[in-house]
Amino acid sequence: MIVKLIDFLRDRLTSVIRLCCVALALVVAWDVFFVDKHHAHTWPEHLWGFWAFFGFGACVVIILVSKWIGHCHWFGGKFTIMAPEDYYDK
Repeated sequence: MIVKLIDFLRDRLTSVIRLCCVALALVVAWDVFFVDKHHAHTWPEHLWGFWAFFGFGACVVIILVSKWIGHCHWFGGKFTIMAPEDYYDK
């Protein structure tokens, strides 16, 4: 079932990207019009959409760091999270 969902979303990748951009715009709009900024603790919290963009940036950083860790070769190449395809054939 999850494979069908992934294939469905992959076939409609442009629509998924547009939907995510619309969702981000809605979150920023909610922040601009409905969130009270008078009791913010730090100066960036007064900026429109700060937490929406902060959350998006944090997700991007988590993905990039995870991919970097996955491709790291430790202990002289003997320990890898993402092993080469022919690793077990050797």
